[in-house]
Amino acid sequence: MFELSLLCPESKVEDLSQALEALEALSVSVEDADAQTEAEQALFGEPGMPPPKDGWQRSKMTALFAQEADARHAGQVLKAQEFFVGCTFLTVLPVPDQDWVRLTQSQFTPVQVTPDFWIVPTWHEPPAQAKTIIRLDPGLAFGTGTHPTTRMCLRWIAQQPTCGHRVLDYGCGSGILAIGAAKYGAQQIDAVDIDPAAVNATQLNAKANAAVLQAGLPTQAQGLYDTVLANILASPLKVLAPLLCTHVAPGGALVLAGILERQAQELQQAYAPFLKLVVSDQEEGWILMTARRAQGD
Repeated sequence: MFELSLLCPESKVEDLSQALEALEALSVSVEDADAQTEAEQALFGEPGMPPPKDGWQRSKMTALFAQEADARHAGQVLKAQEFFVGCTFLTVLPVPDQDWVRLTQSQFTPVQVTPDFWIVPTWHEPPAQAKTIIRLDPGLAFGTGTHPTTRMCLRWIAQQPTCGHRVLDYGCGSGILAIGAAKYGAQQIDAVDIDPAAVNATQLNAKANAAVLQAGLPTQAQGLYDTVLANILASPLKVLAPLLCTHVAPGGALVLAGILERQAQELQQAYAPFLKLVVSDQEEGWILMTARRAQGD
């Protein structure tokens, strides 16, 4: 494996990416050429913020090729193009052989939710203090427990009486919240997502954890639930307000995550016609918002 490195302005990133793809690069990555210096730039793409750019003003592009000759040929072809003006050919270097599986696994270690509730990858032994364990490996679907939004939702599940409850995990991703609810005694669990890959990941993860649940597309969500969980993002949560609230049973709870601290008021306004949201937890700039429907409603 060999990597071709280029330096270019942000305006040339898209053209170079398309050209490298046409030249059969195995992958193309872009990073800030000024990273770790005073000139480093932050690019954001979170809800309510400007969309991310294609690259940085000084972008370093790295393309992987199977053969050195392919990488050098791609460099020569690019240098001959008009759009390469202002860009610089840096290097073609071999990529050291590594145990990529072991390297990936080393990046995922057990995650503490509460002192006795842990998420543990299958290649790790559970910590001695772990009494409740979710076995979960990183996959195609979102939700490994490393993100604050996931941890806050799981903490809420661990601290609430959900035994015997009917639970809906809307936008289930890896199924981690639905599995967490099963670990704490929920009896009937629907885990739904618009992405078939997420549904498949949830089914596999549920089987690995001996968790009984039904995973499917959103149309599977029917009727009232004692707990409705949705760890998505603020924008879709606002759109889904009428639908999610319709599924909350009298006395039931609504638990929302994927929300930044500064988005609390807009979520409260979106849900005000249905339920009163409050901030129940916060971590690293993210918040957990919850509401409970009155028994008589």
